[in-house]
Amino acid sequence: MSTACVLVGAMLLDAALGEPRWLWQRLPHPAVLMGRMIGMADARFNTGEMRRLKGVLVVVGLVLGALLLGKVIGLFGWLPELLLAAILLAQRSLVDHVRAVGDGLRLSLGDGRRMVSRIVSRDTAAMDQSAVARSAIESGAENLSDGVIAPAFWFLIGGLPGLLVYKVVNTADSMIGYRSETYLKFGWAAARLDDVLNWVPARLTAILIAVSHAGLSQWRDIRADAGLHRSPNAGWPEAAMARALGISLAGPRAYDGKMQSFPFVNPQGRKTLSAEDVDAACTALWRSWALTLAAAVVLALF
Repeated sequence: MSTACVLVGAMLLDAALGEPRWLWQRLPHPAVLMGRMIGMADARFNTGEMRRLKGVLVVVGLVLGALLLGKVIGLFGWLPELLLAAILLAQRSLVDHVRAVGDGLRLSLGDGRRMVSRIVSRDTAAMDQSAVARSAIESGAENLSDGVIAPAFWFLIGGLPGLLVYKVVNTADSMIGYRSETYLKFGWAAARLDDVLNWVPARLTAILIAVSHAGLSQWRDIRADAGLHRSPNAGWPEAAMARALGISLAGPRAYDGKMQSFPFVNPQGRKTLSAEDVDAACTALWRSWALTLAAAVVLALF
C-alpha cells in the first residue's frame, strides 16, 4: 500500500476516533514516551560545560533513534504504520480542545479561562472574553500546522521514519527549545531543527486555510502579517486564520506575570471576539483538514 493511501486511512481513523481516553489510561501515549526520553536527557546532560554541544548530540541521537524505530516498525507492514500515524496525527483532539474553550465561554468567563489554560502557556487569570477566544484560535491555527499538516507532510516525504523524526524533534522543541537561561544553549539544536522542519508545513498550512476560505487573493497581506510574528513559522497559519475569519490575532499577552507587547496580526480585523469566533475557527480547521485529505486522496490515486 502506498504512503499516500496509508495517510488517507490514518487521517480518517484519527478524525473518527481522536484520542481514546480508555486506551491512554492503560498505555503510555507515544508522545508521552518521547517526552520521557527527552526529560531524562535533559536531567542527565543539561549541566556543566559544553551544553550546546550536548544538546546537538541529544538531538542527533533522538533523530537516529526515530529513524531506526520507524524502519523496524515498517518491516511489519502497512497496518502498524497506519495505526501509529493515526495516533500521531491530532486533528480530532485539536478541534475538541479548541471547541471546549468556546463551550466554556458560553457557560462563564471563568470556565472559558479554565479551558484555554489547558492549551496555552500564557497567563489566563486576567483574560477577558476576547483574549480567551483569541488565545484558543491562535492555538488552533498553530497546532493545525504542528499537529496535523507537518506530521502528514513528513509522513508523505519520509514514511513512518519521517513522521517519527518530526514528532520527536517537535516534542523536544516544546520541552527544551526555550530562550531561557536553562535552555538557551542545550535546547538550541532542538529549536533550530524544529524551525527547519516546520518551514514548509507552516506555509502550506497558511495556503490550505486561505484556499479553503477566500482563496489566495489576500496572500500578500498574509505574508506581511506573518512577518510581524516573533516565530518564523507560527505567524503563517495565524495570519491566514485571522484573514479567513476577519479578526485580529496575537497582540499583547502576559507570561509569568509580565505583560509583553506583541503586535497584532491583521490589525485592521475585529478585536472583540466571542465563542462564535471559536466555533468558526473549528470549522476552518475541519475545512483545511478536508482539503488536505482531498490532496492525499489525489496522490493515492495517481
